Amino acid sequence: MVQRCDTDILILGAGGAGLFAALHAHKTAPELSITIAVKGLLGKCGCTRMVQGGYNVALGRGDSVERHFMDTIEGGKWLPHQDMAWTLCATAITRIQQLENELGCFFDRHPDGSLHQKAFAGQSFDRTVHKGDLTGIEIINRLMEQVMALPVRCLEEHRALALIPNRAGDALAGVLLLDVRTGSFRFVRAKAVLLATGGGPTMYRFHTPSGDKAMDGLAMALAFGLPLRDMEMVQFHPTGLLAGMDTRMTGTVLEEGLRGAGGYLLNGDGHRFMFDYDAGGERATRDIVSRAMYAEIRAGRTSPNGGVFISMGHLGADNVRNQFKGMVKRCADCGFDLAAGRVEVVPTAHYLMGGVVCAADTTTEVPGLFVAGEDAGGAHGANRLGGNGVANSTVFGGIAGDVMAEFVEREGVLRDPDKARIDHEIDRTRHPFTQTLGNINALREQLMTTMWEDVGVMRDASGIGRAARRMSELKTELMHTGLANSDPIFNLTWHDWLNLRSLIQVSEVIIAAALSRENSRGAHFREDFSAPGELLSSYFTVARQGERDGVQLYHKPVQFNIVRPGQSLTSEGHTISNAVEGLT
Repeated sequence: MVQRCDTDILILGAGGAGLFAALHAHKTAPELSITIAVKGLLGKCGCTRMVQGGYNVALGRGDSVERHFMDTIEGGKWLPHQDMAWTLCATAITRIQQLENELGCFFDRHPDGSLHQKAFAGQSFDRTVHKGDLTGIEIINRLMEQVMALPVRCLEEHRALALIPNRAGDALAGVLLLDVRTGSFRFVRAKAVLLATGGGPTMYRFHTPSGDKAMDGLAMALAFGLPLRDMEMVQFHPTGLLAGMDTRMTGTVLEEGLRGAGGYLLNGDGHRFMFDYDAGGERATRDIVSRAMYAEIRAGRTSPNGGVFISMGHLGADNVRNQFKGMVKRCADCGFDLAAGRVEVVPTAHYLMGGVVCAADTTTEVPGLFVAGEDAGGAHGANRLGGNGVANSTVFGGIAGDVMAEFVEREGVLRDPDKARIDHEIDRTRHPFTQTLGNINALREQLMTTMWEDVGVMRDASGIGRAARRMSELKTELMHTGLANSDPIFNLTWHDWLNLRSLIQVSEVIIAAALSRENSRGAHFREDFSAPGELLSSYFTVARQGERDGVQLYHKPVQFNIVRPGQSLTSEGHTISNAVEGLT
């Protein structure tokens, strides 16, 4: 029995993108019905809440949208979708004003009342607005309050399973959901759907997002036939807390502001090593710092748990405690003194620059399907600047809300779904109940080890090929792995199985894209192809799921429609440091 309901707009996800979309859609067309479906609880889950560092916006004297844009393009190694990058930088100013003046966010300020903006790596200006080092909680709490005051229907603890076409197969009818609390299925028919489930590359040994994040949105998009771009571009945040393998705190982020404020990275011998790799030192972009750390780790110059150290004590213990209260407490919980001592850190999978191919107005090739936040590809290219993530979610979430509402009023219709497709997806979801008991956790461990070792910070053809073979084996093993408990009600092991299925599907695309790109750009570093390639002939990878022959990859040229390599929109023509060559 499948429960059914209709809505004008269905939003999948309740992070910064989803909640901003709901607010803007309601403001644009208050008469429309809006439904939010979220895998967890409204305002209590997702990546936006976990944002620590802050929000990039060009507000300071001497800064400009052009300067922010150039930092984004150069940081992304000339691969970003330039219309999306410009929209991000230009609209961030409106969004930060909206967050403060309409939604009630309180950000840190100078004594004169102006917004405090701190330094983040890879940027030519201190432009990161923040609330201490817990910015995401401030933003998501205010968004949640505003959305809860609206006549918006919220389906909490509802997992999105599949995008369902109409009977003719030429349009989107709605989305099949699974109610975690009851184990029952629900089909929501909608005139417009926003894919904003967030990212979360949790297929890696060390990762920052919570364990429930499984890239379900990209897995659904892939199964629906949508193209994904830049999937080889997995960002590793340099400073993931390393507190041993017996705590889930390992992998969680120690925010970039620590390095921006002047923190040192030291190897196991106590040597400050970053200037051995890049003139920017600890303030180089995330990809450069992560590779330098990985090189030190691989050379055996490690901390006791196999990472390196971050040291802040030279900045003054009291100053560090006041400036980074959340980080100091997080480290203290794991036995480290961030303010006066050294803390063990390791590169940790943090963000996927890749995602669904879309336009700057969040539309996709499927009419009525929109995408925003980390599910969308293009804005960041090969590397995301710290502070551009939450800006990206709120900017494009708001745009999606406006555009969806206008679409529904102009041409939105409810379509009858393909019932056979719904039945097929239900059978796929129930599949583990038909298999004999197996060890899901062991498969997850093998997945994380494979991706970390073979498709991680540094890659080569041999390792990528090994990962491809292992992924095929893991997919087969998962399909023969069953559950101990057949009760579908709040069956978290069942959801672990579904998470693993999504992660393996997306991992296959990451692997295929990584093998396809035979050069090194940003987050993608091939030791067997260490040169970045000619900038003027830059391309991005596009992946589709073939009906019979797996993932299909092709390349498309980057459109330099705003600025070309060698040019700059700023008078000083600044250039952020390019990728380190030949790291071994």
